[in-house]
Amino acid sequence: MQCSEGAQSRDLRDLRTLSGEDIARLLVNAVTDYAIFMLDPMGRVASWNAGAERFKGYASHEIIGRHFSAFYTEEDQAAAVPATALHTAAVEGKFEIEGWRVRKDGTRFWAHVVIDPIRNPDGELVGYAKITRDLSERRLAQQQLDEARAALFQSQKMEAIGKLTGGVAHDFNNLLTAVMGSLELAQKRLRDDPLSAKLLKNAMQAAQRGATLTQRMLAFARRQELKPEVVDIQALVLGMSDLLSHSLGANIVVNTQFPETMGAVRVDPNQLEMAILNLAVNARDAMPNGGSITIAAREEILGSPNRLGIEAGRYALLSITDEGAGMDRDTLERALEPFFTTKGIGKGTGLGLSMVHGLAEQSGGRLFLESRVGEGTTASLFFPIQERGADADASPRSASDRPSSGSRTLSILAVDDDALVLLNTAAMLEDAGHRVVTACSGRQALDILSKGERFDLLVTDQAMPGMTGVDLVEAVRSKFPDLAVALMTGYAELPPGVAGGVPRLTKPFMQTQLLAFLGKVTTPR
Repeated sequence: MQCSEGAQSRDLRDLRTLSGEDIARLLVNAVTDYAIFMLDPMGRVASWNAGAERFKGYASHEIIGRHFSAFYTEEDQAAAVPATALHTAAVEGKFEIEGWRVRKDGTRFWAHVVIDPIRNPDGELVGYAKITRDLSERRLAQQQLDEARAALFQSQKMEAIGKLTGGVAHDFNNLLTAVMGSLELAQKRLRDDPLSAKLLKNAMQAAQRGATLTQRMLAFARRQELKPEVVDIQALVLGMSDLLSHSLGANIVVNTQFPETMGAVRVDPNQLEMAILNLAVNARDAMPNGGSITIAAREEILGSPNRLGIEAGRYALLSITDEGAGMDRDTLERALEPFFTTKGIGKGTGLGLSMVHGLAEQSGGRLFLESRVGEGTTASLFFPIQERGADADASPRSASDRPSSGSRTLSILAVDDDALVLLNTAAMLEDAGHRVVTACSGRQALDILSKGERFDLLVTDQAMPGMTGVDLVEAVRSKFPDLAVALMTGYAELPPGVAGGVPRLTKPFMQTQLLAFLGKVTTPR
């Protein structure tokens, strides 16, 4: 301790022998986290410290006497930014900014710069003090944080839009079920009136177009009913070659790039074909004067975390690339939103990409878009590779999935909280000769059953307040195990453990579909 105190005393005595100017010089030269140096009135470097040498790369003998504009980018030099900085400091007493600066080796770094004027006692400008700090690491961290926040916001936004879209599509399916069923029954009764028949046919076609739109909305919301199978992507794409050729036209050349071997994926093949066709048509529309589209596939292993925000594992990457005009950043960020389109009025619904997005996410993958203005667009679909030995077959048959009952009369309890749909369903069943009792809630249906009335079948909506269709089915199976049950649903919102065990009819449906469905879920008593 005495030796240490003696050393400190000597250091203090040594410092006392130095002038204030020498102490300041030692202090400045010892700083390594900041570039601290002086400029003469013309902007030439007059001093240099260790910090400046550390992150600008120049030794003092290499830079002293040179103009400080050497630290600026070519763009800033052309815009006279160095001269503006000195003028601002001299007039306003300080210049402060963040921007790109250049090291000796030509690499760039993000810097925070402060320039202060130095004046003698008479107020005459004798030079400038310049302090620069390298903020590259902080800026990178901030960018990563901003990107993470943006990704979270986008995810939350898409989730919110998905819930809204799914709910709207479900309600539209209910309305369309009533409209299409009523139109079908009206067509039977007005066959002898040519004008009425024509108008009803036109209305039915419009309703069917509406049903197609709602299916695309449900696809975006990841609430469509999929029928996944193990699919060889290369074979599926090659099998679509004629369809793509006819759909895209003679001025579009389609190139394919596939590896020799590639793992299969589990996906709904019909929906995947629609997705590929949708993306290919979008690519064609981006090239009005013609061009080439490349459909390629490869395997990719994603770690955790990854840029897509999906589970780690082996994925099949199917990409479709065009040579079109590309999209700017704002358009790219909104491209997956339902009803957003860059096409003219009447040329697109804005649901194509939304449908593809929903298919990918509902299949455990992701749709990823890359685009630059003037450089084309690449749409990449990621699907998990189907590992060997994994269950690849369709859902097991339900005990209620029985042979057709032919044309016998059934006693049916129909349940739906939507009065329009309930009336329409009952009317279609009664028109086919069946006896129908209706209930507007699950509780009311259980009350009817508890009175001992016999039924051949209970058909129920799924999305009902208080007691869902699945809740009602479980209660019926517990209390009335011999009663056949089935669901009528606007979207695939069933719990995973139930979806394979309950026969389902997707809304909207026609009378012929409803009657065919009844034949599959009922048997003679």
